[in-house]
Amino acid sequence: MAGNIAKSLWLLFLSVVVCCLVYPLILWVIGQTGFPFEANGSLVNGPDGKPVGSLLIAEPFTRDEYFWPRPSAASYDASASASSTLAASNYLLRNRIAQALGPIVRYAGGPKAGQPVAPDIEAWFQRDRYHGAPHIVAQWADLHNELAQAWVGADPSHAAYVAGWVKAHPELAAKWAQDNPGSAAPAPADLSVVFFADFSSRYPGRFPSGVAKQLPSGKTETIIEPVATGVDIQATFFDMWRNDHPQVDLAGVPADMVTTSGSGLDPHITLDNAEYQLDRVAKKWAADTRRDPGQVRKEIQQLVTRSAFAPMGGLFGEKIVNVLQLNLELSRRYGRPPA
Repeated sequence: MAGNIAKSLWLLFLSVVVCCLVYPLILWVIGQTGFPFEANGSLVNGPDGKPVGSLLIAEPFTRDEYFWPRPSAASYDASASASSTLAASNYLLRNRIAQALGPIVRYAGGPKAGQPVAPDIEAWFQRDRYHGAPHIVAQWADLHNELAQAWVGADPSHAAYVAGWVKAHPELAAKWAQDNPGSAAPAPADLSVVFFADFSSRYPGRFPSGVAKQLPSGKTETIIEPVATGVDIQATFFDMWRNDHPQVDLAGVPADMVTTSGSGLDPHITLDNAEYQLDRVAKKWAADTRRDPGQVRKEIQQLVTRSAFAPMGGLFGEKIVNVLQLNLELSRRYGRPPA
């Protein structure tokens, strides 16, 4: 009996040593010797030499200077797996796609074939009529309350702007309280529809958007102002413009530009997706660096081409690019974008 127990204890001890010490140690030595970059998480450093992310995990780039990743249903959380569960009839889905397409989608045919629709969205918006009725912004807020509330909560400067408007128009806040008896004092988001209705009447053909202003100290501060052009208008009102122009023929877009990934472990986009975003990225970098747009576009096109690869050495799949790696190369070449 004692002998059997001793043998079992020795077997347990050897199993623990081999499985929990020897085997992991061998793998660690092989990884650190032959594949140190991959074994340490494929971490990459920014221009300042500090780690900024992993080539295995997608990040939510949103600035015009950068290529954007595929949308993520899990908000780019690498530990999560999720689905948006949004039906085709859900306006939140239409809005998400509109946000991506408005600034970059192009005409497919006609005299403007190949040209972006963004300038026409802005011109239509400035005329301030939707389905023949005035005040596009007020109509947008009334039709899509959730989006109007989301705008208020999307950035502290938005909420502060609305809060300042409430102080300047206490009668409108009082009317809201009268129309909603028994409710607590309204938060800025609660007054979003009232705010946009008043804003639209005061600034027809304008939308509140962040504008970078240089302070006397030399620092740059983002201030909310009424604007008639810009990415906010192109993205937010693309779907309404499309409804007002149902016969317009628009060019198709790469599928991974509008379909969501179920996790944050999707750091690549197709080469077609990257090339579709190329004009936006090149135009913004040319403006930031005050260089010839054609030359900047050529440089970034070459960078995209060099960065593209097909999985398994080209054995299968279409060419893809790693978004983080590509954007880091842009930062190294052109510096940090203005604040």
